[in-house]
This record gives sequence, C-alpha cells and structure tokens, in this order.
Amino acid sequence: MPNRNHKSLTDQIREAIDGSGLSRYRISQESGIDQAGLARLYNEGRGSLAMLNRLAACLQLRVSMDRQPTTEGTRPTRKQPTK
Repeated sequence: MPNRNHKSLTDQIREAIDGSGLSRYRISQESGIDQAGLARLYNEGRGSLAMLNRLAACLQLRVSMDRQPTTEGTRPTRKQPTK
C-alpha cells in the first residue's frame, strides 16, 4: 500500500472554512455553532462530533474516517485496562 501524506483534521477544517467563501461569523450563524466553538474547531481541532457534523452540513462536506494502514500482517494492539 502506498504511503500517503494525510492532512490533519484541523488542517482540513481550516481549508474547508477558508475555501468556503463565507465569513466565520456567517458559518457560525448558518451552522448553529457559536463563534467560540467554531474558533476551537478552526484553531485547535477541538469540538464535538455534533459540531463537526453541523459544520459539514453547512459547508456541504462529507465526514469520513479511515484507519491508517499498518505494517502488513500486524494489527494495532489495545491496552488492557488496569484494575
């Protein structure tokens, strides 16, 4: 599998907002995300999945997740909870 450089979610959010042609104020109004929440998404990539979905709907985007490829034949391991 080829090694692709993936952009961070924060970078993708910034590009979508900047490329929309809308002001952040207007995106805030149309998405129902308060301006502080939108700033957290834009600057830090922090917010809830509901906020991300509202932003995606406002900007007509599709949100998807892919697992990063691992070395062939290996699986990611999960830490067992400590008691």
